[in-house]
Amino acid sequence: MTNASLIDFTLYLADSTLILGQRNGDWCGHGPVLEQDIAITNVTLDLIGQSRSFYQYAAQLIGNGCTEDQLAYWRNEREFKNALLCERPNGDWAQTILRQTFFSFYQRELFTQLLHGADTTLSAIAEKSLKEVRYHCRWSSEWVCRLGDGTQESHERMLAAVENLWPYVGELFVAAPYETALQIDTATLKSNWMDAITAVFTEATLPPPSLTSTFMHTGGKNGQHTEALGYLLAELQYVQRSYPGCEW
Repeated sequence: MTNASLIDFTLYLADSTLILGQRNGDWCGHGPVLEQDIAITNVTLDLIGQSRSFYQYAAQLIGNGCTEDQLAYWRNEREFKNALLCERPNGDWAQTILRQTFFSFYQRELFTQLLHGADTTLSAIAEKSLKEVRYHCRWSSEWVCRLGDGTQESHERMLAAVENLWPYVGELFVAAPYETALQIDTATLKSNWMDAITAVFTEATLPPPSLTSTFMHTGGKNGQHTEALGYLLAELQYVQRSYPGCEW
């Protein structure tokens, strides 16, 4: 394991949680009902908190006075390593909920691996984050079941969400060079994730899709993104880039 691989992997974790948190944050004040508006805002805060922990560790590894703010606000699209799934547009509530379900179940499996990994800092962050992720899994999957096994319209919206998002989940299990260097077991991740998602889909009366029968988009882990990320970063980074070094 090289220091460069550890930095890249930590940035992958930080970027993915930051970008998904930014996406979810757009729902604040716009949720379908007040209780769920508050719920997804809390999930967003959890994700931003996780991203801060990872950015702080990455900054420590990089050294030379690097800070978490520099990593979040002063890198361009090609420097971000987040999974493509995290930058996908919100769409409707069904798509937002399904995106969260896919990513949360992935986080649960990945953080469980990190919990027993060689890097003690990542292990500590994973241990703290798992408490949050388990709630995210339960909350988001309950909504998938509620919508999938609900009315005809809600079922159709879930089917549309699956069609839109499924081509972006395969990348999660394609190991980037830095994941290979850190011996991340993507094969086990994939198997456990698929079992969990199949169980959710069965309860939601949705046909479980296949990871092998659909073309999967990749590249996010290595800095190749969709145009959606550029628009997201323009909003996320606007204040810091307009007023460099500003403080509240």
